Amino acid sequence: MKYIAMIQARAGSSRLRNKVLMEICGKPVLQHVIERVSMSKSVDEVIVITSVGRENLPILSLCAKLGTRVFVGSEDDVLDRYYQASRVYKSDYIIRVTADCPVFDGGLLDDAIESMTPEDDYLGMMSETFADGLDIEVFKTEALQKSWKQAKLQSEREHVTQYIKKHPEEFKLRDFVSPVGDFGDNRWTLDEKEDFELIKTIIEHFYSENIYDFTYKDVLNFVNANPDVRVINSRYSRNEGLQKSLNNDKELQDREE
Repeated sequence: MKYIAMIQARAGSSRLRNKVLMEICGKPVLQHVIERVSMSKSVDEVIVITSVGRENLPILSLCAKLGTRVFVGSEDDVLDRYYQASRVYKSDYIIRVTADCPVFDGGLLDDAIESMTPEDDYLGMMSETFADGLDIEVFKTEALQKSWKQAKLQSEREHVTQYIKKHPEEFKLRDFVSPVGDFGDNRWTLDEKEDFELIKTIIEHFYSENIYDFTYKDVLNFVNANPDVRVINSRYSRNEGLQKSLNNDKELQDREE
């Protein structure tokens, strides 16, 4: 089986502009993500998929410097971006990663893939027992193609796997649950200034000890031992971007009625 990790990245974030290019320990956030995804033993190739726009040129330059291949597609229709990339980079399974997850755990990805059966169309952290920012989604290329044809709502086009997750009658779904207990109240994703402060603190801690392949368990132990770090971004809720898209869907439906 061939697994391709597609890292979704763009510079024009509305909440924290150019967040994927902000530097921690001398590396842009996107580079941290690429390196940590590449630590997986299961991934055959890591590519970055971005969108058309001059503001994304630094992303292309960074990927060229790192020797990472890039696909450029639709700005708003992210599902189409993934689908078109899948037509170029042939694979059996696609791993969706977002570039706002700089403490992504490649070993955890290996565990997730190992837990899948040949019948599974999709695996994701649906019960949200892992920290926000460890996000892993693995799905068959066939499932992506089917959802591309059938997804109509804006939220389903903007958030790549929404159609798949909403239709268990069409796809076999597998929930990937934390083996160390529920720590889904932790936020290790990058959307706000406080998120950057927390993630920077985490990475600087491990780099200062020459630990570059730290795991999610290492991060969890660190934040649990340092409650002042954990609360840095605690005022923000999970999945704010998705909730905004769902609200937009409802507004459009209400207007049509």
